[in-house]
Amino acid sequence: MNSHYPRLLSPLKIGGATLPNRAVMGAMHTDIESLDRPYERIRAFYRERAEGEIGMIIGGGVSPSPEGRFAEESDAMTEDLNRDWHRAVVDSVRDTSTLMCVQLLHAGRYSRWAGCVAPSAIRSRINRYTPRALTTQEVWRTIDDFARAAERAREIGYHAAEIMGSEGYLINQFCAPVTNVRDDEFGGDFEGRIRFALEIIRATRRRVGTDFPLVYRISALDLVQGGMPGAETLELARRVEQAGADVINIGVGWHESVVPTIAHVVPRAGWAYAARAIREVVSVPVMASNRINDPQVAEDLLAAGDADLVSMARPLLADAAFVRKARAGEPQRINTCIACNQACLDGIFNNEGVSCLVNPRAGREIEFVVRPPRAIKRIAVVGGGAAGMNFAFNAAERGHAVTLFEAAKALGGQLLMARAVPGKTEFDEMLRYFLQRLTDTHVDVRVGHASTAAELLSGRYDEVVIATGVRPRPLQIEGADHPKVASYAEVLSGRREVGQRVAVIGAGGIGFDVVEFLADGRSHVPPRVADFSVEYGLDPSLRSPGGLRGAPIRVTPERQITLLQRTPGALGMRLGTSTGWILRDKLHRAGVVTIGGASYERVDDEGLHIRVDGVARVLPVDTVVICAGQESVRGLADELRSLSPDLPVHLIGGADVAAELDAKRAIDQATRLALEV
Repeated sequence: MNSHYPRLLSPLKIGGATLPNRAVMGAMHTDIESLDRPYERIRAFYRERAEGEIGMIIGGGVSPSPEGRFAEESDAMTEDLNRDWHRAVVDSVRDTSTLMCVQLLHAGRYSRWAGCVAPSAIRSRINRYTPRALTTQEVWRTIDDFARAAERAREIGYHAAEIMGSEGYLINQFCAPVTNVRDDEFGGDFEGRIRFALEIIRATRRRVGTDFPLVYRISALDLVQGGMPGAETLELARRVEQAGADVINIGVGWHESVVPTIAHVVPRAGWAYAARAIREVVSVPVMASNRINDPQVAEDLLAAGDADLVSMARPLLADAAFVRKARAGEPQRINTCIACNQACLDGIFNNEGVSCLVNPRAGREIEFVVRPPRAIKRIAVVGGGAAGMNFAFNAAERGHAVTLFEAAKALGGQLLMARAVPGKTEFDEMLRYFLQRLTDTHVDVRVGHASTAAELLSGRYDEVVIATGVRPRPLQIEGADHPKVASYAEVLSGRREVGQRVAVIGAGGIGFDVVEFLADGRSHVPPRVADFSVEYGLDPSLRSPGGLRGAPIRVTPERQITLLQRTPGALGMRLGTSTGWILRDKLHRAGVVTIGGASYERVDDEGLHIRVDGVARVLPVDTVVICAGQESVRGLADELRSLSPDLPVHLIGGADVAAELDAKRAIDQATRLALEV
C-alpha cells in the first residue's frame, strides 16, 4: 500500500475489472476530432494520461442514437459509427493499466439542432430549439439504442461503459418532474419517471453480460427548481444498483442551473455531501466528482467515507502525470487545475478544441514536443510573470542555461494581483508549481534586479527574452491625476486605500475582478462550503426539490460600487462563456450599479463627471479605479534592438500584446518559443 495516499492509490474491483487506483479521469468533450490529424492527437492525448497512471479514463460522451447527438454532424454509437476513431481511443491505453470507458450520452433537449427530442416538448432556456416529445414506442427504441451502443463499445475494445443520467441530459430529463409531464408508463409519478433510467441499465446489462463494468452517472443534485428531491434521488440510487450498475458516479447540477458547480468560486470537494448521501444507501462503489484537484483533497474525501473513487477531469488536463506524482510523494510537482475554465470549457465553446491555461500541451501533445536543442545557449529572460517563468523553465528543461531577472522582490507579476481576487486562491497553486519548476530545472533566478540593456549586452547572452508585461493605461481626461484616481494595480496590490463610494471605469475581466475584490472583502480566503451553500441557497440535507432551499441570496457589499464602460449595452458580455455569467450574477446580487455607453469628462472633488445618452451626470464617489486597458512595457526590447541589431530579442506575453491579463495566451506563447529556441 502506498504510504503517501493509501486510499487513493489502492486498487478497486468494479464488475469484472480491477482498477489500479481510485482516480478516474472524468468525461469531457475535447473537440479534438475537429482539428487536423485528429487520430494522432487523440491517441497522444489519452496515452499521456494513461502513462501518468490514471486508473480509468471516461471518454467524451457519444450518443447512442442519431436523435441524441449534440449537433447534426456529430458521431453516434450506431451501426455506421466511426469505428476508426473509437479504436484510436481504445488503442491509446493499450499495454497500460488504465481502463478506457465509453460514456453513452443522449443530449435530449440540450441537442443543438432542430431534430432534438425529450420526454416532453419543453424547451430549455439554454437552447433555441424546442424538442419533440418521444412517443412510447420511441422511448423503448431509445432504451435498446443504449444497450446496443454499449455492446458495440465492448466489441470495439472499451473496458467499461458509463450511462449518463446527470447534468440535465435525456435520462435526467425523464427523472425530473420539471421536464417530464408524460402520462404513459414513463411519466407521472416517481415510478414512471425513473423507469427509463432503470430499463436502460437492465437492457444494457443483458447485452454486455455480467463481467463488463457499468457506471451510472446519477444527478445527485439537479440544482434547478422542480428537480428531484433528495428522497427520490436516494431511492433512484438504490434502484440503479439493483438494476445492475457496478459504480454510481455523482453528477451535480444541470447545465441551465444558476448555481456554479465547477468554477473557481466552488470550494474544493464542495459536493462531497451529495456523494456521501448516495454512498450511505448503496453497496456498490460511489464516485465523487467536481472540484477535486489535489491528491490530499481526494485522500481526505475517501478517508472520510464520502466516496470510494474520485473523478477528476480538468486536473488531468493540467497535469497528465497527476497520479504518478502522487504515488512518488511529489504533490508539489503537480500542475494544479485552477478551475478557470478559460482554455478547457471556453476552448470548446469557441471551437478551438480543449486545452489548459496552466498546461498548453493539453490537447496539443503532438505540437508541444520536447527535443534537445541544436545548440546549448545562454538565454536571459527579463520579467518573472507567467510568461517569463514558463519560458525559463521550459527552455532550461531542454538544456539551455537560463537566467531570469525580475525587478520586483518576488516572482509572479500579474499573478500576484489575480490571486488577491476572492475565490481565486487557486492561483497560489499555479505560482507554487511555476516556482517548483524553476527550481527543478536549475534556472538562475535573480529577483529585485532591474536588468538594463548594458548589463544584458555585457553578459554576452545568445538570446534575450523580454517578458516585462504591461502597465495600466492611464485615462486621458481632466483630473486624471486627482487624489481620488487609482489604477487597478494599486488597488489589487493593496498600495491604495479605497473609499466607501467607488466608480470602476472599464468592464472587462479586470474591471469585474476589481469590483468583486472591493465588494467581497475576503481576499486570499479560499471559498468555504458553508458560505457557498448559504450564498447559493443550497440544501445540504437534500430534502428540497433539486437540492435548493431558494434562489441565490443578495449580499451586502463592503462598498457602494458603480461599474462603467464606454460601449453601450450590457456589461461583461465579453467575459468567459463558462464563467462570465457567474461574475455578472454576483455583481447583480451585490447591488453593483452598471452603466454602459458612458463618456468620461473629468474627475474633481465632487466625483466622476460622465455623460450618458447626452445627459451630464456626477457620480459622488470617493475613489475612481481605472481599468481602461493596458500598455505593453517593451522599452528594453527596443533599446536592445537599437544597440545590438544582431542579438535575437523576443517579446512574449503582455510585453508583446497588451490584451487584458491574458495568461492563457502568454503561457502558450512562452512555451512554444521555449521549445523552438
